[in-house]
Amino acid sequence: MTTPPAQLPTPASRPEASAPLRADSVADSAGGLTFDIVDLALPDPADWNAALVLRLRGDAEGADEVRLPLSPAGERRVRAVLPSTVALPEGRWDVYVAVGDERPRRLAPGLNDLRSLVDRRPGPSLSPLAVCIPYTTKHGNLSLRSWLRAPHAEAGELRVADGTLTGRGRLYRVERPVAWLSGAVVRARLRRDPSVAHEVPVTADCADFDFSLAYADLAAHWDGGQDVWDLWLARADEGEEADGRAAEAAAEAAPVDRPPATRVRIARILDDVVDKKPVFAYPALSLSTDRGTVRVTPYYTADNDLSVRVEEA
Repeated sequence: MTTPPAQLPTPASRPEASAPLRADSVADSAGGLTFDIVDLALPDPADWNAALVLRLRGDAEGADEVRLPLSPAGERRVRAVLPSTVALPEGRWDVYVAVGDERPRRLAPGLNDLRSLVDRRPGPSLSPLAVCIPYTTKHGNLSLRSWLRAPHAEAGELRVADGTLTGRGRLYRVERPVAWLSGAVVRARLRRDPSVAHEVPVTADCADFDFSLAYADLAAHWDGGQDVWDLWLARADEGEEADGRAAEAAAEAAPVDRPPATRVRIARILDDVVDKKPVFAYPALSLSTDRGTVRVTPYYTADNDLSVRVEEA
């Protein structure tokens, strides 16, 4: 039996102008994404020219643009694939559809199946860890949040008890994690004065690590207002630089062909939650200091990096 060719949407099936086009998103276990669009009016198949367009937000010149070809995927449906091997630069990407010479149109989200991203455990590799999560913007449009980390320290379970933050994590994208973690520390660096830092040792088990950070050691530096301490995982031979901001920028912007970084931000990106801050809420703890009572709270930043906030109670 001959299988009939996939039927393409025709101009007659074009939705009303007021109805936004929607794309269903499905994630695979490797972190790749598949996008399906239904009822998209396309040009003649003999002159095929349609693509899903990803544009990096904030890039005014449009230099960072990725085009994914759209192809038939069943009756009245077309599909584009973003393989896990395509590593998007870190940031937020707005999603458009472009057909022929028409101006690209923003897409709205359809049905998302991101179950494969939950508790994702990437396999061994030395290439940068690429993560991409679809989400709905405040205006109801479809966008992607991407991360590109090498190495990467994934935050796991966090517990707050007896004035201490106890955490567990896992190190990815290093050749010898046992050697990397030997003598490593978790370094809390004060954001308003990067020369101020507090270190605690980690206990390592292969690529997994544990740490305990006493809040009193951070609160002792509080002098009013709000302090934010950013948490880093640092190798024993990382050392202290005179300019913490410059070192952090170098660690984040290091080319992928350089040796593994000696310091990496602790973050949580291996799941389907694009913005951890309002979802992962941890209890605040009150402490007395020489300058008054403070409230100490761990939280995830807008980039899903782990930090601790110290502020007046």
